[in-house]
Amino acid sequence: MSPHLVSMKNNFSFLLLLLSSFVLSQEKYAKEFKIITENDLYVSTKRDRYYTNGIFLNYRFVTKNKSEKIAKMIVEWEIGHEMYTPNKSTVTNINQHDRPFAGYLYGSYGISRIYKKQRIFNTSFQLGVLGSKAYGEEIQDFIHSIYGFKDVTGWKYQITNAIGLNFTSSYAHFLGKSKTDLSDITWINSGRIGTIYTDVSSGFLLRFGFLPLTSMVNSISFGSHLNNSNSDFVREVESYFFIKPMFRYAFYDATLQGSLFNNSSQVTKELVPFVFDLAIGIHFTARRVNFGYTFNYNTSKSEGLRYTYGNKYGSIALSYLIH
Repeated sequence: MSPHLVSMKNNFSFLLLLLSSFVLSQEKYAKEFKIITENDLYVSTKRDRYYTNGIFLNYRFVTKNKSEKIAKMIVEWEIGHEMYTPNKSTVTNINQHDRPFAGYLYGSYGISRIYKKQRIFNTSFQLGVLGSKAYGEEIQDFIHSIYGFKDVTGWKYQITNAIGLNFTSSYAHFLGKSKTDLSDITWINSGRIGTIYTDVSSGFLLRFGFLPLTSMVNSISFGSHLNNSNSDFVREVESYFFIKPMFRYAFYDATLQGSLFNNSSQVTKELVPFVFDLAIGIHFTARRVNFGYTFNYNTSKSEGLRYTYGNKYGSIALSYLIH
C-alpha cells in the first residue's frame, strides 16, 4: 500500500474516532442501572478472609432541582450485601476465629446534591439486617460451589441478628487541576452513624486522565454524570487513573463488636479505631456503559488478627445508562 493511501487511511480512522466521540458527548442520559461486585478473589485466588465479598445493585436518576446554586440532584436506590469471615472461611474451632463471621443485607435511599461551584453533598439512609437473616452463609456457599472451593464452616458462630439503621453523609470539595486538565485533586470527607457502623473519614481523590478530565459536576468519578433534557451538560467521554488515600476513625462496627442491643454473639472483637484506606483504579466510558476496576487496601480494623499487615480486595463496577 502506498504511503499516500496509508496516510488517508490513518486520517479516516482518526476522523471516525473523533466523530464517534463527538456523537457520544452530545447524548443525555438521565437514568442509570449499576452493579458493583467486590471480592478478595479479584486480587488473589488464594485470599479468602476478613472483608471477603460485597455486591451492590442500584438505580439512579436525575430529579427536579429548585435551587439556583445546585447544578443537578440525583436520587439513588440501592440493595447491598456485605460478608465478613475470619482468616479462613473453613475454621471450625471457635478459638481460632480471629474476627467474627458476619453478613449484612440492606436497602438504602440517597440524594446527591451537585453544586455549580464544584461541591457535592450526599446523604443516604440504610435499613437492613445483620446476622443469619442476611444469608451470608448461603451466599458464600453458592460462591464457593461456583469456584470449586471447600465447603464453608463456622457460620454458626456468626454475629447474631440485629436491625441495621444507618445514616451516611459525604462532602466532596474540588481543590484544583493542572493547566493541561490531565490531573486534578479533590478533598473527600464522609461520616456514618447508626446501629451497624459509626465512623468518620477524610482524604483525597487524585485523578490522572488519559483524556482531559471532566468537571466534577458531570463525571463518573462522583456519580454526577447523569443529565436530563433541562441540564446544561451532556454525556462526556472519560478515561482516567485514580488514587484515593483516606484516613478513617471508627467508633463502632457491629460486624466486629456485635449488636448494640444484645451481647449474645459468641465471637466479638475490639476495634482498631484508626484505619488507613487506599483505593487505586481505573474508570472509563464506552457509549452507554461505564466501567471501573479498583484495588482496595486497608490496615487492620480489629485487634487479634492473624494477619496484621492489612486486607486487600478488588472492586468491579459496571453501569448502563438510559434516557
